[in-house]
Amino acid sequence: MNVKIKTNSLLRWRQTSFIGNTIGLFNSWYDSSYLLAYSAPFAVILTCILLIMTPFSSTSALGVVLMAGAGLWLILTVAEIKPNQITAIHLWIFAYWLASIIATAFSPLKSASMMGLIKFTLYLTFFALTARILGNKRYLNWITSTFLLVSLLVSSYGIRQQIIGVDALATWTDTNSATADVTRVYSYLGNPNLLGGYLLPAVALSVGALITWRSIPQKILALVMLVTNITCIYFTGSRGAWLGLIMAFFVIFLGLNFWWNSYLSPFWRKWLLPILFGLFLLFFAMAFIVVEPLRERFLSIFSWRGDSSNNFRINVWIAVLQMLKDHPIFGIGIGNQVFNQIYPLYMKTNFTALSAYSIFLEIPLESGIIGFTCFLGVLGSIYHRYIQQIQLLKQADKIRGIWIIVGLGALVGLATQGLFDTVWFRPQINTIWWLLVGLIASTPWSKTDN
Repeated sequence: MNVKIKTNSLLRWRQTSFIGNTIGLFNSWYDSSYLLAYSAPFAVILTCILLIMTPFSSTSALGVVLMAGAGLWLILTVAEIKPNQITAIHLWIFAYWLASIIATAFSPLKSASMMGLIKFTLYLTFFALTARILGNKRYLNWITSTFLLVSLLVSSYGIRQQIIGVDALATWTDTNSATADVTRVYSYLGNPNLLGGYLLPAVALSVGALITWRSIPQKILALVMLVTNITCIYFTGSRGAWLGLIMAFFVIFLGLNFWWNSYLSPFWRKWLLPILFGLFLLFFAMAFIVVEPLRERFLSIFSWRGDSSNNFRINVWIAVLQMLKDHPIFGIGIGNQVFNQIYPLYMKTNFTALSAYSIFLEIPLESGIIGFTCFLGVLGSIYHRYIQQIQLLKQADKIRGIWIIVGLGALVGLATQGLFDTVWFRPQINTIWWLLVGLIASTPWSKTDN
């Protein structure tokens, strides 16, 4: 009943809204166009190219591919009507985009904010494009396989750095701590925290591949990917990525328990999760006791100002809260260029920063209370869509539900890391974030897609 009411509401919006009426405006052109008949494969190719380029290319090169994707999405939107293509996620993201436009209009640095708004718009159109194609089983497999193979290359090179040693490109570890001499790998991404964030979705999707890929060689490859990605995340020394990994597995375990619950005996229904979490805690406790660098690095999370990294973040957060106090409703504007020009007016001496070191501070700072409320609406709609999807897919016994489960696990892992860092805003991670949101928002093309 609720789904029907929401569907009718969206239908009425499309019939009465100017923007809604532009969707499918040139539908007759789509039916007769030879090139648009292959628009979905074009979109898949663009997405795969972007995923291949992401760890190795400059932001400007990635921007070119994103612009191409945005152009393709715009053409498809005005040329084709797809059933159920607009979800609550789409509407909340649209509201978030409007809030960002308002923040730009009220920004004290409008030109700089406009540049940030353009980049943000490209990410959102990438989400909209992937939401159109990830409902197709074959396209989903192509895209996830491409990302997993690229991430395997990235994580393998990171492990190689651990073996041969690598010089730090920045002061990532407290020089006075017991782990000051520990190698922190960064692979092709140039930053261990960024590498850790990049590999979090790779770990989650490796779990999905391990479950859904059918042949023995494929499962062996998926297992190699899973172990390699987890190992590389450990070698990054990124505490935020470690916490994100724990939360990702927690969400995946919960989802898989729901998915397989009806196949389990009463005993395993009751005890499977406690046993899994018990084994996980036992493994972590043993590693915590035996591996000194892990113990020292993990305990530094709770040292408050005793760790230089913690102390730095705390001072940045205090300055950011003061900025929020002065710009509560509309924020300062979108993008790092605005932050870089306004933050020096608030920062404490010797604590220069390029971001707020928390996406849950950065977003309200950029777009104000209005934008942050819309972002929370996006997160809430993602969760609601997730619950709706896995319930429907479980009833139909569709293996696609596994990808939805691991997709949410990856999103939760990235959000957890985002509590203490803002690598989420970098294109290497932001593109994957919106890709995963597109996965959850997508609708299967036909009843045979599973």
